[in-house]
Amino acid sequence: MKTEVKQEHNSTLIDISGSVDALTAPELSKILLHQIADGHVNLVVSLIRVEFMSSAGLRTLLGAVKEARSNGGDLRIASANIGVDKVLKMSGFHNIAKVFPTQAEAVSSFDS
Repeated sequence: MKTEVKQEHNSTLIDISGSVDALTAPELSKILLHQIADGHVNLVVSLIRVEFMSSAGLRTLLGAVKEARSNGGDLRIASANIGVDKVLKMSGFHNIAKVFPTQAEAVSSFDS
């Protein structure tokens, strides 16, 4: 798993590539929680280049959603990857967090 973090308008974009599983989820959790602790509470997690997402990855995202919301922000997901999007839908994640097909749409969703 590789991550890239950058500021986009009024949100922080975390672009992830590779696999998010039991081995990489703790690293992702540190990155997400560090951003929230630094006051970057509007997060966009891009899963567009993620090839595999396990339940450990879903738990990490859920924890970050809860933490961001408890700090006055939110977490949005950009996911155009059909396989990962299917996992998000099957797990009910579309009911927990807003999921957008592109990074740009997810970032701009914080403007409204």
